[in-house]
Amino acid sequence: MFVLELTYTAPVECVDALMTEHVAWLDTQYAAGVFIASGRKNPRDGGVILAVGEDRAGIERIAASDPFAEHGVCAYRITEFLATKTADALAPYRQQLPGQARRE
Repeated sequence: MFVLELTYTAPVECVDALMTEHVAWLDTQYAAGVFIASGRKNPRDGGVILAVGEDRAGIERIAASDPFAEHGVCAYRITEFLATKTADALAPYRQQLPGQARRE
């Protein structure tokens, strides 16, 4: 699983000008099953996305295709982690540590 942290690098007015395109991009990633949660940071200096994917390179390509990134109004920080414990609703996304058998 991945945490994508966006930090705005341009005035919020520039971000807002691209918001419709950004939301359409988000919708595409939700439909593809890649994104499972997203939202603005508070204070509003960026956002956070929770994503699932097979590898970091794929997630990096997706982040690079965000209109915010393409137009240079945000920078991404991507953190990969193993979601070994989740709420029941997120059970399909649970991961195992390397070398451990999966427990049901």
